[in-house]
Amino acid sequence: MISSHLTSFAGAPVVPFDPGMALPEELPPVAWRLEIEDFDAEPEVFADLVAAFRHEVPAESVRALVIGEWGTAYESALPVDLLVEAATEWTELRHLFLADLISEQCEISWITHDDITGVLRAYPKLETLWVRGGNELRMEPVRHEGLRELVIQTGGLPGHVSRAVAASDLPHLHRLDLWLGQEDYGGDTTPADLADLLAGDRVPALRHLAICNAENADDIARVVADAPVVAQLETLDLSKGVLTDTGGEALLAGRPLTHLSRLDLSHHFLTEECAARVVAALPTVEVDVTDPREVHVYGDRQYRFTAVGE
Repeated sequence: MISSHLTSFAGAPVVPFDPGMALPEELPPVAWRLEIEDFDAEPEVFADLVAAFRHEVPAESVRALVIGEWGTAYESALPVDLLVEAATEWTELRHLFLADLISEQCEISWITHDDITGVLRAYPKLETLWVRGGNELRMEPVRHEGLRELVIQTGGLPGHVSRAVAASDLPHLHRLDLWLGQEDYGGDTTPADLADLLAGDRVPALRHLAICNAENADDIARVVADAPVVAQLETLDLSKGVLTDTGGEALLAGRPLTHLSRLDLSHHFLTEECAARVVAALPTVEVDVTDPREVHVYGDRQYRFTAVGE
């Protein structure tokens, strides 16, 4: 569950835009938040807000944008076309967060998107792109010279999106976070979908990789353990998922992880013994095995859950 909005983004405070608000002559660096209060509003209400923002805020000061509620997020896709249309004006935009919504507004797996490829093509100098929600999310493989940070937070990441990310050429990408989620919420990403990514050739500058919140965390751990990309990483994040001793043993048997500065396995289903073995095997690495989770037993069935689902 995500219960609070960002107060800062890309190193700048988040400031909600209100049409008619007083603006100082010299604007300090801010991350503008575009959001309407009425979750049931018609699409033109958000379009009017974007139009007012374009009219009132100097285009050269738009370096970071956080998109909040745009209306019925559970059934109407975030209108990325409005952002694409503004690209000729917002030439300084470097940081963008699509759908900073909390659970009270819309559960993460209900947040509806569209094809975000147009945003990447419209903003070749974009450095940071965060996306929350995977419902109807689509993307095509791209080559993007500017992107340094890509974060996709979902309760269920479609395999076709994972394949598109993995097949994209992102030569300057430093950080990549993929929240895979649960099959019940559209999370059908498999290790095979990530093969191009794990080879490392398309992301030569990658230093932080998170493949987390995964229902199939053990399968992910198996392929990550032998992935060439691991050798170039500084931090590896397999947290928030359903990692058991099977995945832990795979990490112990795979490529050396001693070069890492941090390995995040928090929110896991490892036994105390296996967790201790991982920590002992990596004495110079900060290994996070906090938040061990309990298996839920209902009748004769056992259930393990990711940190973020619905």
